[in-house]
Amino acid sequence: MTVALNASALQALEYVHCGVQVSRATTAMSTGLALFNVTGGRVLIPLILGEVTTIMEAAPSACKLQADPTTGTTNDLCGTVEMNAAEAGTMITISGLVAGAMVLGKSGGVSAQGCPVIVNTGHIEMSMVAPLNGSIKWDLWYLPLDTGATVTAA
Repeated sequence: MTVALNASALQALEYVHCGVQVSRATTAMSTGLALFNVTGGRVLIPLILGEVTTIMEAAPSACKLQADPTTGTTNDLCGTVEMNAAEAGTMITISGLVAGAMVLGKSGGVSAQGCPVIVNTGHIEMSMVAPLNGSIKWDLWYLPLDTGATVTAA
C-alpha cells in the first residue's frame, strides 16, 4: 500500500517526532559564535545537526557546542571533536551526553542524536580552540517545555 502525504501531514509527523525545526544559514565558524537564541524558557532538543558547506581549514581546532544561559554559567552540550580539514558535506551532531564528543560523520551520513538535551534561556554557541576558515549550516529541532519558549537562529 502506498500512502501519499501532503506537506501539512509531513509537517505534523515531523513535529511529533522531532519538534519545531529552526535553520541557520551557513556561516564561517568562530569561537563563541551564537548559533541559536533560546527565549521564553526551557526547550527540549532532540536533534541538532550541522553540515560543512565550505571545507574547513587544514589546521587543528577542537570544537564543541555549549549552552550559554542568560543567568548562570556556560556549560558544554558535548565534548570536543577535531574539525581539521572537514570536507564539504561532512555532517555534525551530538550524542546528547555531555561527556560524549561531538559526532563528526562523513558526507554520506552521521548517527542521529541519541539523547535529547534540555537548554534554558540564552544561546547555543560554537566553541573552538582556534577559528578555522570554512562554513557550517546548522539545523535544530526543539519542543518547548515552558509556555512561550522558542528557539530562533542567531
